[in-house]
Amino acid sequence: MKNNYKVIRQAISKDLADFVYSYFLMKRKVARKLFDEKYISPFTEYWGVWNDTQIPETYSHYADTAMETLLQNVQPKMEEETGLSLIPTYSYARIYKKGDILERHKDRYSCEVSTTLNLGGDAWPIYLEPSGETGKDGIKVDLEPGDSLIYRGCELEHWREVFEGENCGQVFLHYNDASGENAEKNKYDTRPFLGLPTWFKS
Repeated sequence: MKNNYKVIRQAISKDLADFVYSYFLMKRKVARKLFDEKYISPFTEYWGVWNDTQIPETYSHYADTAMETLLQNVQPKMEEETGLSLIPTYSYARIYKKGDILERHKDRYSCEVSTTLNLGGDAWPIYLEPSGETGKDGIKVDLEPGDSLIYRGCELEHWREVFEGENCGQVFLHYNDASGENAEKNKYDTRPFLGLPTWFKS
């Protein structure tokens, strides 16, 4: 990938993106009802959470089954576009709300080769710094539903400025370069297989 990032238009079809976005909006609504009426514990992760420290009070989900299926199904496209053999680690999805901001950051090892995939909602550009240096202005990337940005999450600072829309659905699909020393050991983010929540990590 030139400059350690690449934009892929229609990485998945708009119809599929619309379907997954509608599914995730419904899951958020159901989860809110179940939490509020105490049918499920606020400590469970299976229905998603609102206590993500990176974006507080925003609905987030580690390893939702549909998103983990996308992680698996998008892998051949990711390998084609990057020229790498990849090992899937995990998916993470959010529905951002008005006023959210994603601070500048780099990612952990499980996010070595990542894609942010726009599922739908209001537009919200992502910024990244291709040089790998910190504190620079970076470049702005706009994604339509179904588009994705592939980037090296451990090397490039990336961020989003204040969100002025109402809702924006994004899923992050993370992989390791299979040639890496610890890639096989880190397979599925150290879970036995995809789809399992964080407490299965070894």
